[in-house]
Amino acid sequence: MCIGVTPAWKEPVHFSVFSMRMLVNGRSAIRFRERPSRSHCIGSSPTSFGSPQRNGLALAATPERKVQVQTSLDSSNLAPLPSGIRSTGIRQNLRPQLPWNDEEFRILSIDGGGIRGILPAKILDECERHFLNGSTVASCFDMIAGTSTGGIIAMGLGAGMRASDILALYTDHGEEIFPPELPPEGFGGWFAKLGKQGRDLRRVRYNPDALRALLERNFGAKKLGDSERRLVIPTFDAHTKVNVLKTPHHPDFRGDWSNRMVDIALATSAAPTYLPPHRIGSQYYADGGIWANNPVMLALVDALTCYDLDRRKVRILSLGCGSGELRMTEEQIERGGQWHWRDIISVAMDLSSQNADGQAGLLIGRDRLCRIDEPDQIRPIPLDDVVAAKQILPDAGQRLFNERKAELAEFFGSSRPVYEAFHGSRCGQ
Repeated sequence: MCIGVTPAWKEPVHFSVFSMRMLVNGRSAIRFRERPSRSHCIGSSPTSFGSPQRNGLALAATPERKVQVQTSLDSSNLAPLPSGIRSTGIRQNLRPQLPWNDEEFRILSIDGGGIRGILPAKILDECERHFLNGSTVASCFDMIAGTSTGGIIAMGLGAGMRASDILALYTDHGEEIFPPELPPEGFGGWFAKLGKQGRDLRRVRYNPDALRALLERNFGAKKLGDSERRLVIPTFDAHTKVNVLKTPHHPDFRGDWSNRMVDIALATSAAPTYLPPHRIGSQYYADGGIWANNPVMLALVDALTCYDLDRRKVRILSLGCGSGELRMTEEQIERGGQWHWRDIISVAMDLSSQNADGQAGLLIGRDRLCRIDEPDQIRPIPLDDVVAAKQILPDAGQRLFNERKAELAEFFGSSRPVYEAFHGSRCGQ
């Protein structure tokens, strides 16, 4: 089967069915129109397709019938082109490395996972209680990387919050961010549930106002450049370009320091279908977990390229959010199909996380990487299931801390100095 494109001023061009799918995925405005015909050919007259401003596609389906497909590459439904692309003016040669002393470089990396951020927050809370007499864990790390909910935790630590206070944001206010769905009662309840599911197909599930208000109360007007710890926060923009927002810990990093912590936290946690993309300036941003749910490699690459640093001097604590155990089902193996692989995004995020830890371990040695997660849940907790997360994850975090206490203690033997900022208020700007 082929599709012939016959604008009035050009020769016919043929596309495969795959190309047609690409047109659909490329957001072309496509309409199918049937009309009876015995011709296998596609007319090329202007009367069939209109003016050059409205090109046409026609599909010869059978000798008895012809399906005409009209398309216009209408960009009215796309996000506006930003006034400045982040990659504009990016350095093309090697980044000049700053000097580093002989001390080890400690990185804290925190995965994304919605309300499951309770798990890493609980582990860090226990570290503060046992190793630091209640002082913030941020004081013991040179760099903190976080994605999505991990980005919120990283931002909180950068703002000077203790892990115990961050944990309370999840346990005390989780229902405000992700209001639980009440079980249906009677016929009316089931009808309401079906209606909600239909709405979820067409719009985001949650209103971001509750999360925004919570972040405003805790971060206030603080900017990314106000953090005393180096921060690395992934997201992606409306043109599906990956973005890594960073504190000004290198002279090259001058574009992000003036953004409010609230805005960056909302940007990295804007999980598609759950929360809407968040606007910063002229650009829209969404959840960095789509491409870097485990940000450990982002932090490691940043450290090794910013500083003249022996990679064996790097020590990393990488915390997961309880991803659960993901296995292929019999239906996926025997039948395949989109329905049986409908959760493929979760599989992709988990596999990319494994890959990130594997690469980091190869670069610095697995003895320098401490990875802590809860991988043995048969059914992963949904990222918006507040009830299950509060029931399961605090105890899981306590148990993981007890099991890995000796390894964790190695990260908290001494505090690390505040980094030197090259832009922003901390350097007099």
